[in-house]
Amino acid sequence: MLNNKVSNNYRILKGKWSAHPFLFFIFYFSFFIPLSSCNIYRFKDVSIPAEVKTIRINYIENKARFVNPQLSPQLTDKLRQKINNQTRLTLIQGDEADYDIRCEITGYDVTTSGISQQQASANRLIVTVNVSFKNKLDEKKNFDAPVSRNFDFSANLSLDQAQAQLTPTIIQNIVDEIFNRIFSNW
Repeated sequence: MLNNKVSNNYRILKGKWSAHPFLFFIFYFSFFIPLSSCNIYRFKDVSIPAEVKTIRINYIENKARFVNPQLSPQLTDKLRQKINNQTRLTLIQGDEADYDIRCEITGYDVTTSGISQQQASANRLIVTVNVSFKNKLDEKKNFDAPVSRNFDFSANLSLDQAQAQLTPTIIQNIVDEIFNRIFSNW
């Protein structure tokens, strides 16, 4: 009896969709496609006023208690590359830039993030960068704000080993955070 009901329901559905394949595509594209992209956030288009033409990105200084010597030059370079590649702004070194960005690494701290059998099983590296944004054309848009990201690593690794593994991820994530803070008005 159950198989007969399932079989009848299948024939009804098959009949409806085969008679109107166009309905199937409308249903599929209006329901499943939007659901598949629910958690994707992309910032390809940046909203910059037309009168803004230039930007200066100062060297990112490292003022944290612990200094990773690779971090400042790599962050500075990657931030300049990202802004150059994803905006129409011209990078300049002079004081006459429409946007002036100053950043400094203010925190580079390691804490324990997981304990197993009364021993540290995971550590967390917390990187904090203070961003100072000056808009010379609209001073109401100026801000100073910290940007911070956490990076977990195994407690079996030394800090030097963890840095070797995490530095590319740290650079990418911090640059993205700074970029979004400046251009996405978060």
